[in-house]
Amino acid sequence: MTERHEHAETARPDHRVSVVVITRNRREELLRTLRLLRELPERPPVLVVDNASSDGTAEEAAARFPEMTVLRAESNLGAVGRNLAVARVRTPYVAFCDDDSWWEPGSLRHAADLLDARPRLAAVTARILVEPGGEEDPVVAELRDSPLAGPPWLPGPAIGSFLAAATVLRADAFRQAGGFHPGLWLGGEEELLATDLQRAGWWLSYAPELTIRHAPSALRDPTARRVVGLRNTLWFTWLRRPAWAAVRRTLHLARTVPRDRASVTAFGRALAGLPWVLRARVPVSAPLEARLRTLEKAQEAGGSRRYVG
Repeated sequence: MTERHEHAETARPDHRVSVVVITRNRREELLRTLRLLRELPERPPVLVVDNASSDGTAEEAAARFPEMTVLRAESNLGAVGRNLAVARVRTPYVAFCDDDSWWEPGSLRHAADLLDARPRLAAVTARILVEPGGEEDPVVAELRDSPLAGPPWLPGPAIGSFLAAATVLRADAFRQAGGFHPGLWLGGEEELLATDLQRAGWWLSYAPELTIRHAPSALRDPTARRVVGLRNTLWFTWLRRPAWAAVRRTLHLARTVPRDRASVTAFGRALAGLPWVLRARVPVSAPLEARLRTLEKAQEAGGSRRYVG
């Protein structure tokens, strides 16, 4: 293939991947992200789910980007807003990003190529570069050094979970697994879906040749995110881990999280939700639990998840 032909191939539109963005009250950041997505050579279909913004986000996005689909939720659905968009997706693959992140040119095309060639691969997660400096997010090392074993046909290390805002998924696999669970709302919501995908026989992989850029929003509340993240970790543990593993994980978190009001609030909310969690509890098989335990040990030794903020 000549250099001119290669350039023509990478410059042409590629409609195998739709992009889904969830947002709430981040109008300016969303508009920047949509502008950058519009400029991608793949020209992907873009669906925006506005989680009941009060700052005119939905109206401004619809006016400035009429070729994109803007869905207006009546309440703040959190991550579940993505389910609304995926229900409308007609492409085989769906890429998620947040209103403060965007995909690098060519990454969506390459992700589709990887998924096309591997029918049991459900998702590929990209390398994350943090703006304005462009350094790697600390979680990238955790993905790159994943301790999980996988088949040789994977495009990179096998992983046990993913970051929604940096992942391209097979749309049918996402739907079959039920999408993001409404009970978790937002914050570490990927872990439950990733586990259910693996239980159904799917594989997840880190693909370092894919890149997404993240400019963390100044409007986020790190303490509130820590509360829901810790709450959801506890809920996931009791939804899917065997009882002995759930007890051990709960005690480990109780010993190691900061001893402050946010942690107390998170444990209190987790306890309040225990009735529905126990009703919905379906523990994983022993082989999958072994993988979760391996991943848990690596996370405990790593530095990217400290429940601080």
